Amino acid sequence: MATLAGKVAIVTGAAQGIGRGIAQALAQAGAAVMLADVNADAGTATAAELAAQGGESRYRHADVTQEADVRALVDATVAHYGRLDIIVNNAGIVAVQTVEESSVDDWDQVMAVNVRSIFLTTKYALPFLRAAGGGAILNIASVSSFVGQQGTPAYCASKGAVLMLTKALALDYGRERVRVNCLCPGITDTPMLRFHARHEADPDAHLQHRLQRVPSGAMLYPEDMGKAAVFLCSDDAAGITGTSLVVDGGYIACAEFFAGSPG
Repeated sequence: MATLAGKVAIVTGAAQGIGRGIAQALAQAGAAVMLADVNADAGTATAAELAAQGGESRYRHADVTQEADVRALVDATVAHYGRLDIIVNNAGIVAVQTVEESSVDDWDQVMAVNVRSIFLTTKYALPFLRAAGGGAILNIASVSSFVGQQGTPAYCASKGAVLMLTKALALDYGRERVRVNCLCPGITDTPMLRFHARHEADPDAHLQHRLQRVPSGAMLYPEDMGKAAVFLCSDDAAGITGTSLVVDGGYIACAEFFAGSPG
């Protein structure tokens, strides 16, 4: 199994969902993890849980859309742990609104959380990644980086941007041994997924209908993303940069709805 012993990581949006699963996996692999989130109660609880499991982690309140908060987050991490090796840009939101239903502020907020945050963390982390002799930046994108999703135009646009920003950053900083990749989850059981489903008349039936399109027929979980994240952030992935790892049970391989159960 890949190891991150001696590494220091920042995970944004780490209080719940995929971010929490990734933070837990990184800590289990030996990394010291700074958990960044705006949800202080959940963030503090997650840090305490990781510590109880033998991991090294701390929580810091940070609004990743705000330059001052991101700079302070990076500086505080290095001040406490002495170095920085890994950034996981997981913070994200979804707006279940058509373009006509969205205000300019709605659109800008999705773009700020999902895309601007990556610009900011990269900008302020790079000097410390260089000082460590290189590092890994992992951006959490989506299957919606590749295919459209009804009723969420801002989200789809933002996740497409994450994919291309990942490629651009990998080109700019590869010679400095900074690897930049993105992880693209499929249908994963998170609070965001449940929020999205609540906009349907029958949320459970809606989720089951969506899962019919997944060749594996199975829901994914934050722990699945955590395992993939550990690999991409570890030296086992030393030759991998500027690309995406899709963890979706085969979802975007389908050109039509998948009929019947697996097997």
